[in-house]
Amino acid sequence: MSVDPITLEVARNRLAGIAEEMGIVLRRTAYSPNIKERADCSAALFMPNGEMLAQAEHIPVHLGSMPASVRAVLEVFGNDHEPGLQYAVNDPFHGGTHLNDLTLVRPVHVDGALVAWVANRAHHADVGGEAPGSMPAHAVTVDQEGHRVPPTVAIRGGAWVEEFLGPMLAATRTPDERSGDLSAQLGANEAAAQRVEEAVAATGCDRFGEVATALLDYGQRRMEAALMAMPDGTYRFSDVMEWGDDDVPISVAVDIDRGELSADFTGSAPQIAGNINAVEAVTASCLLYAVRVAADPTIPANGGCSRPLHLQAPLGSIVNAEAPAAVAAGNVETSQRIADVLLGALAEAAPERVPAAGQGTMNNVLIGGDGFAYYETLAGGQGGRPDKPGQSGIHTGMTNTKNTPIESLESHYPFRVLRYGLRRGSGGAGLHPGGEGIERELEFLAPATVSIIGERRRNRPWGLAGGEPGAVGEDWLINPGAEPERLPGKATFDVEPGDRLLVRTPGGGGWGPAG
Repeated sequence: MSVDPITLEVARNRLAGIAEEMGIVLRRTAYSPNIKERADCSAALFMPNGEMLAQAEHIPVHLGSMPASVRAVLEVFGNDHEPGLQYAVNDPFHGGTHLNDLTLVRPVHVDGALVAWVANRAHHADVGGEAPGSMPAHAVTVDQEGHRVPPTVAIRGGAWVEEFLGPMLAATRTPDERSGDLSAQLGANEAAAQRVEEAVAATGCDRFGEVATALLDYGQRRMEAALMAMPDGTYRFSDVMEWGDDDVPISVAVDIDRGELSADFTGSAPQIAGNINAVEAVTASCLLYAVRVAADPTIPANGGCSRPLHLQAPLGSIVNAEAPAAVAAGNVETSQRIADVLLGALAEAAPERVPAAGQGTMNNVLIGGDGFAYYETLAGGQGGRPDKPGQSGIHTGMTNTKNTPIESLESHYPFRVLRYGLRRGSGGAGLHPGGEGIERELEFLAPATVSIIGERRRNRPWGLAGGEPGAVGEDWLINPGAEPERLPGKATFDVEPGDRLLVRTPGGGGWGPAG
């Protein structure tokens, strides 16, 4: 039987709706502000072989890398699963990205046949390690960053498996919060599995599989057509990560050839003794994101659209690190730079689609103390676009989260917000100016340990087509009775009541010469 266009579109929206509902259930039942308020979580559906079938429009760095988590579960446990099982993984070297992002994976069976997988990923604000928040700026190995979970049976018969849950809760500084968020992940997968079962019941297993396969083929055809419309050629771009006083290069050569695209990161720096190393799953996420931006963002984001894309990331490099490298910032910061270099290269092939560089960082702030662990990424400026200015005070690139509302932040944690607004003049000038960053100042009400992990503190976000670069970010520690201290972009330090932290995030680059 053939799959007509109407059936295909109805199925595409139904499956995407299941993923959206999964994310809604997760957020509404989560315990922590990071998931409930900031939406630092993602959800997707997968084919029995692990290929992504549908996703919600959540966080690019989560979604593009989640297939690696499902594949890791398949490699360890195969396709023979008893009813009621769910699996957990956060190990960056076995399907994860960094330790905070724990993925819960559930097989869906109908009449004894495996018809799909559902999975959701959530950022847990603390999973142990040497500093609250599990992203210590000084880490050189992954085990300094927290508790590692290789592909593991987490749920059996609807109950948590103690061999998974016990060590997880023992490692974290906030076990009640972790337990609540894990339960939300469990419930989200159960809700999605029920919806998949309903979809299969409405069509039959064979027809469901046929339509799902057709959706993947459709994604592949759309991507091939978009790449065919771009000029063949090899396009290169380089940028840097900031580590201490050093600039750590990331370089890419993007080759487009008759509907296929290859990205070769040969020439990028070797992995370092620091936490800005990215694993291959992160780099693959960036590739999918950047190509969709440059080719056609309306292409269905399923496994089919990844088929024409080919990645070469040298093993042992900063874009494909080997264990036991520290990787916490690789997921949140290096991902931003990988996306930047890919978009910089693709700007030559698709100048009408690619914006100037956005802020190029997530401006991670982690604060922990007696019984609490807080995590947030701060918005900044979007790069100016070929047809309009960049947006201000928005998350850009590989993240897609919200802010923690001040009311929620101050009710959950022992600090208050003194200042929060746009950072005027931080966007790069141009025909279409870059968006503005933000300024936010916190006052601490109790002793705490703070980690800041940011980028673009020395190197400005670049402009495009003659536009000016955006302003760099700044981080300041303000002690009563002392001169303000400008902090390095990556640091872990202690604070006392009355101390203040001021973060000024980068603006986006401008697009086109200013008039």
